[in-house]
Amino acid sequence: MKGRDKMRVIIYTGKGGVGKTSMAAATACKIAKDGKKVLLMSTDQAHSLGDSFDTKIDKEPTYLADHLYAMEVDTVYESEKSWGNLKDYFKQLLTWKGGNGIEVEELLVFPGLEELFSMFKILEMYESGEYDTIIVDCAPTGETLALLKYPERLSGMIKRILPVKRAAVKSVGAVVENVMKMPMPKDNVFDDIEYLMDKMQRLQDLMLNKDIVSLRVVTTPEKIVINEAKRNFTCLYLYHYNVDAVIVNHIYSARAMEGYFHKWIKLQEDALQEIRKSFSEVPCFYVELQQQELRTLDVLRKAGEGIFNGKNPDDVLFKKEIYSINKEEKYLKIYLPFAEKEELRLEQDRNELVVGVKNESRKFPIPVEFTEKEIAGAKFEDGYLYIKF
Repeated sequence: MKGRDKMRVIIYTGKGGVGKTSMAAATACKIAKDGKKVLLMSTDQAHSLGDSFDTKIDKEPTYLADHLYAMEVDTVYESEKSWGNLKDYFKQLLTWKGGNGIEVEELLVFPGLEELFSMFKILEMYESGEYDTIIVDCAPTGETLALLKYPERLSGMIKRILPVKRAAVKSVGAVVENVMKMPMPKDNVFDDIEYLMDKMQRLQDLMLNKDIVSLRVVTTPEKIVINEAKRNFTCLYLYHYNVDAVIVNHIYSARAMEGYFHKWIKLQEDALQEIRKSFSEVPCFYVELQQQELRTLDVLRKAGEGIFNGKNPDDVLFKKEIYSINKEEKYLKIYLPFAEKEELRLEQDRNELVVGVKNESRKFPIPVEFTEKEIAGAKFEDGYLYIKF
């Protein structure tokens, strides 16, 4: 097995239609050409990796070229593998009063669960140690954010309820089952839950390891897309993930916009200026619209050579401290780029801070130095939230 410190996981995300799949594929081709063993994964249910390489790609790693493999994660297949006894028990509950049929199967598809199982596949391939680099083509922005926050939220909930429920079932489960004829979960159901919890914890640890995992936001030079990229960027930082690059795709050359498209020159230049200003700290890479469709291995290899301007795409290109403590002045500092002051919410729940940006929220443990203390004040300045105790 390869040393873990040598492995990398690079996740591409962005609004639908920005060319995220092409950028992920081109990056994979570049790294593989440099001699590293690369697995390119798609967790987007609307898979297009096979179209990019003009070949059929399976739900398990498919050989494409020297050092390069690809797979399109089958969420239904992965969920069947992961549900196990837990799904059987829920099915028992749903058919307890005599219901059955296709509606039951539909009820068992919880929002976000299939995406979580896609993430488990990333963890599985990482833990196999078979590859030097894993490149992930994720679903469009909103779905990606939901997918990335799932492990933290679900594992936190289960940790609170699991010990009580198992103890309760052991003490009164048989009585309830006899009196109400309602099926009680067996130990193997709790074993499955604990197994899922452990997997979620390992996934969380991997995702937050900034030496291994990087996220790269793909955008285009259009106002609406840039605004969504900013929101995406803020939410990723809110959940402590490291965004190490922004890739600006579909840039038209000035020559291409002569004549009929002349008015677009100013609009595109304004958009590029907005990107340079907004993402000034993060490496940005600019990709002109190619003269041919980004399809087939040869074309993607060529594109991969031109994206990163001589930088190694396998490196962690940028890393910023998101959460820091100043013990002397007794404050926490949290980095929330592009957040607006009026969008922020701050609450204290005993020894946890709840920080919200619009509809997203995240809990931060209060460091031991500040436990049992109340928030004395807060300010938001230059993208940082300062919380005084």
